[in-house]
Amino acid sequence: MTDLATHLATLAPHLSDIRTRGIPNHINGQACSAHSGMTFQTTSPLDGSLIAEVARSDASDVNTAVQAAKTAFDTWHTTTPTARKAVLHAIADGIEARAHEIALCECWDTGQAYRFMAKAAQRGADNFRYFADLAPGVQDGQSLPSPGLMNVTTRIPIGPVGVITPWNTPFMLSTWKIAPALAAGCTVVHKPAELSPWTALILSEIAKEAGLPPGVWNLINGIGHEAGRALTQHPEIKAIAFVGGTATGTAIMAQGAATLKRVHLELGGKNPIVVFDDADFERALDATLFMAYSLNGERCTSASRLLVQASIADRFEAALIKRIKIIRVGHPLDPNTDIGPLIGAAHCDKVSGSIRRAQTQGATVTAPNVPTDGPKTFIGPTLVTNATNYMDIARHEIFAPVLTSIRFTDDADALRIANDTPYGLAAYLWTSDINRAMRLMDQLDAGMIWVNTANLRHLPTPFGGMKASGIGRDGGAQSFDIYTEQKHIGIATQDPHIPRLGV
Repeated sequence: MTDLATHLATLAPHLSDIRTRGIPNHINGQACSAHSGMTFQTTSPLDGSLIAEVARSDASDVNTAVQAAKTAFDTWHTTTPTARKAVLHAIADGIEARAHEIALCECWDTGQAYRFMAKAAQRGADNFRYFADLAPGVQDGQSLPSPGLMNVTTRIPIGPVGVITPWNTPFMLSTWKIAPALAAGCTVVHKPAELSPWTALILSEIAKEAGLPPGVWNLINGIGHEAGRALTQHPEIKAIAFVGGTATGTAIMAQGAATLKRVHLELGGKNPIVVFDDADFERALDATLFMAYSLNGERCTSASRLLVQASIADRFEAALIKRIKIIRVGHPLDPNTDIGPLIGAAHCDKVSGSIRRAQTQGATVTAPNVPTDGPKTFIGPTLVTNATNYMDIARHEIFAPVLTSIRFTDDADALRIANDTPYGLAAYLWTSDINRAMRLMDQLDAGMIWVNTANLRHLPTPFGGMKASGIGRDGGAQSFDIYTEQKHIGIATQDPHIPRLGV
């Protein structure tokens, strides 16, 4: 297996290059600085070192990008779906060619462990290939005949759209939103998170090299309340696809209201993993550890609440504590690392504050030692026991490797606790009783439910949540709902009776 030293040596020239040239915008096929010349710095969460100066866009930069997308739309949406498909496949080829570079840069930019990021680029390529293959069928509709009418439906691309992506696994999530927009015939203005903008630049370079026409995909960097707000308020942007926190999603809805902007919001979660006493103990234990602590716990589908039946709770929690003491916390480029640093010191302080509050509210906290050198961005796998669902740590999204264990007595108690949250993104059930699973699936407030498995993403299936977890679905044909308008066309097949007025 490749070691840490080799990864660092491979990353070094890429890091040197990006420090020299910075991270510019990419508008109408060209790299460019912000109109104001202003920049901000992006740093590595590992050691606080400078990655690059990043273009700090404002409303004028956003407008330039939107106008480029508007002009390019006239050509892109009339490009044949087969031609769009070919370009998207070429982008997937480019991603695969630079997959190792993308993984290393993403680790350095986000703090995510290499063992998980190593496959992120391939997942991005898979997203492009999947939606490329759907492009020829995007406009397909239905035939809905009625007496005297041939009724058909079709879809057309909505126009230029805005895509705003988060700092956790930014590369993969960017492809998840941008690929279906391009496949549908829309043009895109993309604003990546200011905390992790590096791989968005790589993605825009790949797209250009793959032959994507200028202006079809434009990249603007900046701060949320500056560039992000300008994008969500711009009247020529017809829809916003956003992944991030619920508070920001609420603000985006308000900002787009004046222009009746369509929104697709993939927001937060406080997802329960429910373990009954008849579950396969070891497999449920593996799934709990993976869904709570992988990807630093910094993902929307993380299982941050363990609901465990009281009859096995002592044994299950003891097994968790034994295992989390072995989970490796360290350098994100070390292939042996399970958990790297969190995205930044401010986020780490917020998480630490949540853990301290849990202790003051009577919970017990178990966490192994973590590295103490460098910035305070490391939080080890943490288990909170003796908790109730009314504690702050059980109600608010933590976005960190922190698992809160809550005990339940029976099915009704488990369901009550699971649904007692503002969120409704995902839920995980572990039981050998299929009848119980079927009953609970119907009653759980969650857009996605996995039974006796961890989160296994299948692209044709709908991905999204209920309540404060968002609006809309990704996956399969559902991904095109936000990017297309549906039309009905009725054609007379016989002389219709039309009432005559003014005779």
